[in-house]
Amino acid sequence: MTLWLTRIQPDLRYRDARRDLASAVGMHHRLMMLFPDGLGPTARNQLGVMFRVEEGTGPARSTSILVQSRGRPDLDRLPSAYGTAVTKDISTLPDLLTTGLTVRYRIDANPVRKPGHTTRAATKAKSVIPLSGPDADDWWVRQAEQRSGLKLTSSHSTPLATSHGERSQDKRHITLARTRFEGTAVVTNPQLLRERVLEGIGRGKSYGCGLLSLAPHRQAR
Repeated sequence: MTLWLTRIQPDLRYRDARRDLASAVGMHHRLMMLFPDGLGPTARNQLGVMFRVEEGTGPARSTSILVQSRGRPDLDRLPSAYGTAVTKDISTLPDLLTTGLTVRYRIDANPVRKPGHTTRAATKAKSVIPLSGPDADDWWVRQAEQRSGLKLTSSHSTPLATSHGERSQDKRHITLARTRFEGTAVVTNPQLLRERVLEGIGRGKSYGCGLLSLAPHRQAR
């Protein structure tokens, strides 16, 4: 199995790039255009495509789009004025995840709570409730330690702007509350962690959430 990581640096002078960045649905469609046609309605799942938009810091404040996929994207399918892009093979990454390894992590996630039918009937609660603050932090601890094979050693959360977009097929408006989690952790279950790296975590994987990025953590000497 191959695994690819692509970084796109959009040129914000280009109208289509600005439009894609303003819509999580638009960005999803743009990125799926980089892969073969005819894969059907489950193309994103088949290819394992997930992305994260990262805002730069400093005077330039450059924006980049990080894309992970099991198929290599065809960067020639990007409009020539869209920006710059580079792809690298990270297929060896899952095999490097061994028990006891300390890693740095980053993920933009959509933390939610899903009340049961009884609770919803009694309280009129929505079927999916976005979480923020300490509730979102608790969600991430559960996801990381119970479902992803990590033992957190540090964690910092940052609320992000809500993602929006309208799906063309049913005119459904997508709204995703997002929180960025980053810090350090120790690998406790390599196989489970490899699955989360390939499949993502939580909801909204088509729309900029769920991509778990890992790198070995090297202590400063």
